[in-house]
Amino acid sequence: MPLTDRDLRKLINTKQGSVEFQGKPSINGMVDGQVAIEKKSNSQLALYRKKYGKLWKTYMSSDGNQYVDRTLTANTLKYTNKFIDHRMFLHNFEYNWSSTTKIYVPWHGTGEQSDFLDERTAFLVPFTMVCHKLLFRPSAIDTADTHIVFTIEKVTDGSTSISTVATFDATTAWSGTAGTMITINESDWDNSPKVSLGEAVGIALTPDNANITSGSRQFHITSLWRVEVVI
Repeated sequence: MPLTDRDLRKLINTKQGSVEFQGKPSINGMVDGQVAIEKKSNSQLALYRKKYGKLWKTYMSSDGNQYVDRTLTANTLKYTNKFIDHRMFLHNFEYNWSSTTKIYVPWHGTGEQSDFLDERTAFLVPFTMVCHKLLFRPSAIDTADTHIVFTIEKVTDGSTSISTVATFDATTAWSGTAGTMITINESDWDNSPKVSLGEAVGIALTPDNANITSGSRQFHITSLWRVEVVI
């Protein structure tokens, strides 16, 4: 039987009762089918509905941003503009560190170099990247009071001039630290460790003592970067 005009007007004018909360509504304080609204300061509007003995929740956005409280599960994720990712790079090398010469760690292969723009030690930046963590683990260093200065350097697009992005002075007492890892966090650098599209980036290590190893040693380095991928 089709709805009459009167029935349609009744449905349109029907108001669903709802309760407004400053915090999460209590499931015991709601009846089945009831709707509750939660609004906290500086947050999205949350809509709850009690059904089948559970509270069901969805967020409503006023600015186009969407949030999930826990895990987002999808068969396919497709980005049409930009997303933020974290990516790891391996910089392991073997070296007889017998001088105070600055060396650049590899982004490709396993050989350190003294030249920033060597094809193994300069990485052409595809997106804006920020060094979130840098992990460093030497097999052994023989000179205990050595400082190793870590430097992130760059060469801008259209130039061959090297400039310093950020520096960290590692003052660890190295003797006896074989196999011990140190972590350089983003906040430990003296400046923001950020590089941009089109720049070449390199990671340099400079000790303040010579003969810090008595032979070839293995150095394990992993860097973790926050990457702003633009489609």
